[in-house]
Amino acid sequence: MPSTPPDRIRFPLLCLRGLAYLLLIGALMQGVLLEASRPGGAGFSEAGFTELTQSLLLLIATALALAARLLGRDLRHVSLLLVGLLGASLIREQDAWLDAHVFDGAWQTLVTLLVLPVLYVVIRGRRAFAAELERFAMSFSGGLFAAGFLATYAFSRLYGRGEMWQALLGEAYLRTVKDAAEEITELFGYTLLVIAMLELLLMVRRWRRAAGR
Repeated sequence: MPSTPPDRIRFPLLCLRGLAYLLLIGALMQGVLLEASRPGGAGFSEAGFTELTQSLLLLIATALALAARLLGRDLRHVSLLLVGLLGASLIREQDAWLDAHVFDGAWQTLVTLLVLPVLYVVIRGRRAFAAELERFAMSFSGGLFAAGFLATYAFSRLYGRGEMWQALLGEAYLRTVKDAAEEITELFGYTLLVIAMLELLLMVRRWRRAAGR
């Protein structure tokens, strides 16, 4: 029988991973429900389940992207850019803590120190980056990343606009509802990014095995 091409995922594994991702999403939403059910309406604070889980998901996604970068050279520029983007998002999520315990504007400084070298390397190798990006965009990981990126950095921001929720709820408007809608949508976006980075790492491993490295 012909071997499976390195870009393909076998059907049984696809089903198994799909089930695992469904269970992950279900577990996260159960955690959100428990946080929302806390007495006194104290849910969705900086130290609550949703905020802490967002940081944890970004940390995992960044680590997975870094592992993919170290494991293979096929997408070295794309994976480096992903490390920069996810790492910058992780730092941004800690803005309140950094401003309070390091110095005001610390997160902007750290993001700049991370992003500028990454952009320099990517721009310097822009031809290789363009070819890698075309390949990444055609993959399962690339599709998941695009969905997670749009959900997190576009849809959640627009969905969480105060004026929209004021128009929807009128006199019954509560800021907690608006904040919950935005934070939960952002949590789902980060979950997609984690899954995308896991699929990227698995894809890079398949390519490495196919190449006999």
